[in-house]
Amino acid sequence: MSFESLRTQLNEAATAFSDGPGALEGILLGMVDDVDRAVREPLEIFPVCHHSPASAVAMARRLRDKQPKVIYLELCEDMAPLLTELRNCRLPVAVQAFSSEVDGFPADWAPLSVVAPITEASAEYQAIAYALDTPGVELVLVDRSSDHVFQWQPPETKASAEDALHGDAVGVEIGDLRPRFAELEEHLLHHGKVRHWSEWWHQYVELPLGDSDHDTYRQVMFLIGSLFRRLAPGDPHRVRVDEDRERYMWTRMREHLAASGADPAECLYVCGAFHAASRVAEFGVEGTDGFVISPRSATKWQHGLIPSSHAAIEAQFGLAPGSVSIAATEWAKNLKRTKVKPFQLAGQAGGKKARKQPALPGPVAEPTTADQLSGFLQRPPVLDRLDEAELLGWSVEIVRAARRNGYLASTADAIAVFETSILLAGMRDRARPTPYDFQDAAVTCIEKDVVPGRRDVRRLVEIMMGGDRIGQVGYDALPPLARDVHDRLAPLNLKLQQRGVQRALLDITSQPELEACSNLLWMLRYLLPHASARPIMGERKLGERPIQESWDLALGTHQRSLIELGYEGVSVEQVVEQRLRRSAYDPQATTATVLEAVEDAIRYLHSPRLAGELGTRALEVLSGERTVDGAPEVLKRSRRLLAYYRTNEPVLPQWIESFVRTGYAHYCTLLPTAFTEEEAGVDQVAAMLGFLFSMESLALSLGCDRTQLELAVAQSHPEEPSKVALLWAAQVHLGRLSRAELRARCDELLSNPLSLPSYPRYLSGFVHALDPVPSLVDFVVETMSNAFAHLPDPLLLPWLPSLISTLRSRGAQFVPLLVKEAGRLFPGRLPALDEWVPPWLDEPAPVAVRTRTGQGLALLAAHPETCDAVAALLGCEGSWQAAPGGVALLNRYPDTAVALEALMS
Repeated sequence: MSFESLRTQLNEAATAFSDGPGALEGILLGMVDDVDRAVREPLEIFPVCHHSPASAVAMARRLRDKQPKVIYLELCEDMAPLLTELRNCRLPVAVQAFSSEVDGFPADWAPLSVVAPITEASAEYQAIAYALDTPGVELVLVDRSSDHVFQWQPPETKASAEDALHGDAVGVEIGDLRPRFAELEEHLLHHGKVRHWSEWWHQYVELPLGDSDHDTYRQVMFLIGSLFRRLAPGDPHRVRVDEDRERYMWTRMREHLAASGADPAECLYVCGAFHAASRVAEFGVEGTDGFVISPRSATKWQHGLIPSSHAAIEAQFGLAPGSVSIAATEWAKNLKRTKVKPFQLAGQAGGKKARKQPALPGPVAEPTTADQLSGFLQRPPVLDRLDEAELLGWSVEIVRAARRNGYLASTADAIAVFETSILLAGMRDRARPTPYDFQDAAVTCIEKDVVPGRRDVRRLVEIMMGGDRIGQVGYDALPPLARDVHDRLAPLNLKLQQRGVQRALLDITSQPELEACSNLLWMLRYLLPHASARPIMGERKLGERPIQESWDLALGTHQRSLIELGYEGVSVEQVVEQRLRRSAYDPQATTATVLEAVEDAIRYLHSPRLAGELGTRALEVLSGERTVDGAPEVLKRSRRLLAYYRTNEPVLPQWIESFVRTGYAHYCTLLPTAFTEEEAGVDQVAAMLGFLFSMESLALSLGCDRTQLELAVAQSHPEEPSKVALLWAAQVHLGRLSRAELRARCDELLSNPLSLPSYPRYLSGFVHALDPVPSLVDFVVETMSNAFAHLPDPLLLPWLPSLISTLRSRGAQFVPLLVKEAGRLFPGRLPALDEWVPPWLDEPAPVAVRTRTGQGLALLAAHPETCDAVAALLGCEGSWQAAPGGVALLNRYPDTAVALEALMS
């Protein structure tokens, strides 16, 4: 056997370390069996690690040597049609499967999203570029579909990887290779004298395999995958998913081989090293065929390309910040050192100008099954000599970058970084400092106590090594909706594909054609994150047309959000309509949310048809509501809609008339309960009264009965002081309570020591009553003045903050009325305040009116000037005499007494 010598050595090592055969022997010898099995497979397996420069270089070299006719790639099989669009993008980008409406999965999982990021420094991209640009080569994706990704997900959880660009999408970890055994990773980091896994992989795998031959590369990757697999924790679900993926892929490959008649010797299977060391019965072209692939669910999937970034990939795979940028730098160095010519899609955006690919050499011999591991494992590590020019360039560049970012760095710091990098590398048993050693040295020597700017030194090193490169999807690879958006915004003359913020100025008065751009921007404002389209000047209100607007646009920065809109429809208008319907017909929708959808349908779509449909839905929701929590919002939106229709339509729509009738009866029914329930606050009750009083004239003209409102108010018996004040205001509005009686009740509260502590709450109720009964503004000023005059400081001072917050949050629109009324009543100059008497205290006492003629005559005798004035108006002549004479005068002109009685009654 080719690996017999290695088996013997590992068996002796296991016996020595564990005092006899046992578990360790089983693990070590099992790893050799995994390698032997994978190496002997007729269909060549190419194990990779995602975003590994060593894997990418080995892949490019092997593709030129072997020239396979079929490439099987570990990637979701339903993503295959998208790969040809990669040539229209600037890497890194991610292939995405997206579904906003689920069918067959828990509803709270929506939206579903699966992403597979692709960078130029990855073996997968090399395989894709080779297959797509080489005639006669077929690329077959064999991994589970996006639908199966969620079918195999535990029902109680939804895995996600939070990051800046990929959001809560489930990341497909192509070529993921990291120990799942925490103790093993900790052991490797400790003895490797490194801080994190990315640094360990760079030092002990990337560098040794960078110059190795193909056989050694394969066997080492098989061995690492087997080690991590056998030492993984026994999570039953994770193990089952891993094995089912392997069964799925080998089943798909055997199906393709049988259907196409391809020769396994001319095929190449690219997968993660973790899955290459598989032990399932379906492994290999001669494996069993017992695995049954379940059908896909009824969920409809949309597919597209979205921009990715180095930071997003690092978050998805749990890598250290900056590691993918360092890998990209290492990829460029490997190509220069090894003279390997990488594959690149013709016309690839962001790459070098495509040149004609040179003719590939003839196929070489198949990889050997001879043992290459023994020599590799026994070979001492090669200590690369110090590249002083490279390290010196790094040191000078980081000092220059630090100065630009506010650090007081000097030439001495550059020297210190240079020497410290060498020192740290020596302490970690390596002669040549790695980028991680240099990063630690730069932080130690340059970053002192504080960070003067936005970026710390560690971030500056990451930028210097390549930075967080963000990909871009080209125009031709965008979905139809996104392309339509760019076409319709073309009159703005902006480069919307570029990242960053751009200012758009719209003078619609002089350029009426820009109104279409304005309408589209407001819809994008509604659909996309606010940072993608932010209005600086201008607003969109019901019934108003734009004149001039100014926008900050960042559609290139938020390209993913725009692309995902294309998964929901073919035009922005269609997506807006779908969103509005979804919001209105949601089971948790309230009347306020449906009315908001009606407003948005008018503002963004100018669609009377949709507004009428959603308005009918609002009527249905209102009829079924049994609480008044949303009454303030319903009042505000119904008033706004009513004002819009009255000024812009010849007649009111049928739905809004029905809404007013239903709302009038609905709130009359709930009013007595709302006055007494603790759950209903004073805001809600005031809003109900506001709806009833402001819509009363329209409701009565539509056939409602005012008696219903009067009965509702009569049946209301609140106990909470603020609600009592609201009830009094309602009674004043209905004529059930006079101003004098209301003032007397307030004076009684102020004169009663027991009611003084609750008086501020009565006053808060009066402030809320300004909405339903705005005619009480003078009375509210009066009651507030009396409160400031009579309430003791222990009650007045704690109440002031609540009064201010009430006026700010609920009565902001009435503050100008209160100020105007106070300005009318109070003196305009400070000296006059000392002699000022409030008008409500200066009013004469009311005089009782008597209706009998004799009593009226006595009253006239007591006030002769009134009689003289009335006599002059009537043209009567005469003079006053003694009391009997006066009575005689009145008897002579009885019409005067009758007219006076009529005036006073």
